[in-house]
Amino acid sequence: METQKKAPAAAAILAAAALWGVIGLWNRKLMAAGLSPLSVVLVRNLAAMVLLVLFFAFKDRSVFRVAPGHLKYFFGTGVVSVVFFTVCYFSCQKLCSLSVASVLLYTAPSFVVLLSAVLWREPVTGRKLLALALTLLGVSLVCGVFSGNLSVTLPGVLLGLGSGFFYALYSIFGRYALAHYPPLTVTVWTFLFAGPASLVLLRPAELAGAFLETPSVWGTAFALALISTAAPYILYT
Repeated sequence: METQKKAPAAAAILAAAALWGVIGLWNRKLMAAGLSPLSVVLVRNLAAMVLLVLFFAFKDRSVFRVAPGHLKYFFGTGVVSVVFFTVCYFSCQKLCSLSVASVLLYTAPSFVVLLSAVLWREPVTGRKLLALALTLLGVSLVCGVFSGNLSVTLPGVLLGLGSGFFYALYSIFGRYALAHYPPLTVTVWTFLFAGPASLVLLRPAELAGAFLETPSVWGTAFALALISTAAPYILYT
């Protein structure tokens, strides 16, 4: 029975990882069209929020009902995690190779293990440490880190580590939120916070130039919001 419960969860995690894994493709296309990393963050979070709100406004409005006292959890998942994580990660992708950015992002499980040990006294076992080591090694091998020809800068590395830390905080804040709400509610409210918070990054002239001069940007932005944002967050949560 336990194995039967774990199999769908593992499949959801693998699917989410695959969808997140192609995020660099959309980001690079948007940046090539003239958008800065900060504008890409805005497009991603705001567009994902719009898609989720429109979908659940027709499918299941119960996801919008939460207690005011629990909004702090969604501020954590939406602003502290998603907004800060994407700012760091997308900026890292501009300064370093995509492979380097990916490896630094996946320091996140290490932060989760450490924070879980501090907050909930979860033991740091040898099995967990082995899993973390294998994860970093596997990501490094897949991304070709040991093959050379990598672009690395100190600011990029620091931003990459920041992306891993803030990415990890989604699991931390999410655990508190999931104690009260189902995954879909957590995902929707995460972006109800992340979308508006990203407006502080608004650069009207830059957005207008890219979306008006390069029509393909609309499709790329939609793919980023749906394929590599809304869908994987629902699967992961």
